[in-house]
Amino acid sequence: MKLKISALATAVAVTISGMAYAQDLRIATEAAYPPFNEKNAAGEIVGFDVDIANALCAEMKRTCVIVAQDWDGIIPALVNNKYDAIVASMSITEERQKSIDFTSPYYSNYIALVAKNDSGFTMDDVTSKSIGAQRSTVASEWAEENAGSRGDVKLYDTQSAAYSDLESGRIDALVSDYLPAVDWLKANQGFGIVGDKIDINDKIGIGLRKGEDDLKAAFDKALAAIRENGTYLAISEKYFGVDIF
Repeated sequence: MKLKISALATAVAVTISGMAYAQDLRIATEAAYPPFNEKNAAGEIVGFDVDIANALCAEMKRTCVIVAQDWDGIIPALVNNKYDAIVASMSITEERQKSIDFTSPYYSNYIALVAKNDSGFTMDDVTSKSIGAQRSTVASEWAEENAGSRGDVKLYDTQSAAYSDLESGRIDALVSDYLPAVDWLKANQGFGIVGDKIDINDKIGIGLRKGEDDLKAAFDKALAAIRENGTYLAISEKYFGVDIF
């Protein structure tokens, strides 16, 4: 009798496991961080992160459901099972690793200072003038660490709000991830990058709940596959013209 019960329990466990694997993979992104993730005119969530997520899901033979989530709540909502993964250009930091796990990096990030071309703003002005950044990002960390006692750092809930204040002159410069800054500058004449891009050894990964080792391994395997078969390069060149890995 024990053997029959054990066999039945195993069969049920296998069935449940198979059902779980067949379920949609829910992936969160900010949908407010072009060109990595944003909503188009039709209200669809698009961008580099979205294309990468869909390519990884296709490689894993899973169906992706992309959902929008405000940045400040994106990690708590993952921990509370609102979705299964974060693909939102999230930097792998020691602080975040206390609450979530990350896959292998899927691209490298730099930051940059953006200011009006005729403002005369230089890197030395960071310690005395007003600079903005999106809160809870590596850009905001850099701004607060480098502003000094006389610097004025203003933090924003979204990148677009920070750019809006830069345009209106409410801040003198903005600290931004480099590639989004380059994308923004295409449509905003009169502004430019101050000096060179800043290498902060920033690696971007997919956020996962602690203990999701099988899912992490599946993502890492899929990432290696799309790097090998050219899918990653095609997506990267579509948005940036180069391989940003």
